[in-house]
Amino acid sequence: MSDQLTILISFLRHEIGEDKLPMTRDTLIEDDLGVTGDDAEDLIIAFGKAFNVDISNFNLGAYFGDEPGGFLIWWRKPRELKPFTIGHLEKAMLAGRLDDTVINS
Repeated sequence: MSDQLTILISFLRHEIGEDKLPMTRDTLIEDDLGVTGDDAEDLIIAFGKAFNVDISNFNLGAYFGDEPGGFLIWWRKPRELKPFTIGHLEKAMLAGRLDDTVINS
């Protein structure tokens, strides 16, 4: 594991308060770590600040769902979300920005 990935995983563990789940480049932020909705937004903002990554063109809604629960959410058709992994965050650290071009590279 690279030093950069180790630092990123340490950051994620601290931000989401999770120290037991295994984390690799392929770990899905929403599905595997349970980060969604407002928590996902907070995480991405903290990530951008911590690693000096421009997040201004990141389409949060394409990768993260709404907060679970709520009155209106139960009847809506689920959205097709794109997978978003720790590896995508690592790519963003290298590129200095988080957007679809970096994610899909």
